[in-house]
Amino acid sequence: MRPAPITVLIVEDEPLIAEAHRAYLSRLPGFTAAAVVHTARDAMRTASEAATSEHPIDLVLLDIGLPDASGIALASALSGLRPAPDIIAITSERDLEMVRAAVSHGALAYLLKPFTFAAFRDRLERYRRYRDALPSGTDAASQAEVDRALAELRVSADRSAAPKGAAPATTDGIARVVRDSAEGLTADEVAKLVGVSRVTAWRYLERLADDGTVTRQADYGGTGRPKTRYQWRRAE
Repeated sequence: MRPAPITVLIVEDEPLIAEAHRAYLSRLPGFTAAAVVHTARDAMRTASEAATSEHPIDLVLLDIGLPDASGIALASALSGLRPAPDIIAITSERDLEMVRAAVSHGALAYLLKPFTFAAFRDRLERYRRYRDALPSGTDAASQAEVDRALAELRVSADRSAAPKGAAPATTDGIARVVRDSAEGLTADEVAKLVGVSRVTAWRYLERLADDGTVTRQADYGGTGRPKTRYQWRRAE
C-alpha cells in the first residue's frame, strides 16, 4: 500500500515566490500542498484547524519575514500544536542569530533564498528520510533511531545540493540576480553583475537551466547570432 503523501503548508508573504514553492513541491512525488498562505495569522489558523482534523499538517515551509508577525514567534506557536508540524525555515536572512533562533524555536532545517530546485528537492528528500528513519506511532525511539533520523537532515560539504564543481555561494549569487530581473539576463550581463567571467556565468546558468530553475530564451534584439537570455522560472 502506498504511504499517504506528506502534507505541506506553504507560508510565504510574496505571492509569486509562494507559487514558485508550490510549483517546486508539485514536482516531488510523495508531497502535497495542503494550502498556501501569506500571513502568520492565516498560517496559525490553517495549521490549528488541520490539527483537529483527520489530515494534520506534516510540514510547514515557513518564511521568516512575514508582514504581520515574527516568523520565529510563529514557529514557536506551531510547535505548541498537537500534533505539531515539522518546520523548514525559509528566508533571505544571512544573520547567524536568525538561524539559531529559527532552530531553537522548532525549525528542523533552513533554506536561504533564492535557492534552486535542486536545493529545495535535497531538503525535502532529506526530510522524508528523516521521517522514515523514525519508528511509527508515539512510543519513544531508541538513541540509535534518533541519531540515524537526525543524520538524514544534515548536509555535509561533500554532499551538498550544488552540482559537482559548483560553488554554492556563486550559484546563490547568480540565482539571485536572475530572479530579481524581470526581463531575464544574458551570461554577459550576469557576469558583470556577479563579478565572474562570462564562461563561469554561462556554466552556472546552464546548470540552473538544466535543473529547471531558470528558462532559456533566444534574444534576437541585436545583430549577429542571437544571445541566450535566462529568466527565472515562475509558477505556471
